[in-house]
This record gives sequence, C-alpha cells and structure tokens, in this order.
Amino acid sequence: MSDVAAVTWTTYVGGRPVEVPATIEGIRATLDEADTEAYDAEVLRTPAQDLHRVLARWALPAEAEDEDDTVVARLRAGDFSGCVPQDGDERRTGVA
Repeated sequence: MSDVAAVTWTTYVGGRPVEVPATIEGIRATLDEADTEAYDAEVLRTPAQDLHRVLARWALPAEAEDEDDTVVARLRAGDFSGCVPQDGDERRTGVA
C-alpha cells in the first residue's frame, strides 16, 4: 500500500470523531476479501461526480449505517426533534 492510502476523512459516529480512509486504495485495504470484488466493480462504473459518495459509503463503519437507520426510523415516526428546516420555520422542529 502506498502513502496515499494513509490519507483519512474525519466524520462523526455516535457523536465521536472517527477517521476513515480517504483514498480508493485505502478503503479497499480495509475491506474483507469477499467485498473487494463488489467494491472494485462499483468504483469502476461510478461516474466521477458521484465517486465521493460511493467512496464515503464504503469507507464508513457499520455503526454509521446503523445510526442512519435509527435517524430515518425516528423521522418516519414523525419525530423531527433536532431538525433545522431550511426555510427557517422553527414551528416544525419538534415532535409532530
């Protein structure tokens, strides 16, 4: 692995900072052997303007996806607490 594989992104999972690989090579190095073929295929067919999203999804730990699922379930249940509407209408930020 080259030095470029040591480049990282910092994100937050569970309110704590988490560093994840930020290169195609670095992300690939963290994957199980069973996932590398799917990763390679997806990266190769992804349009350049979407590549950063695909790489971020593969780089994030499973806990990040679990956290997203929890937030989506809360929103689907009508709980919008903590949300900030783009139109600035604060009346819609609480539980529906």
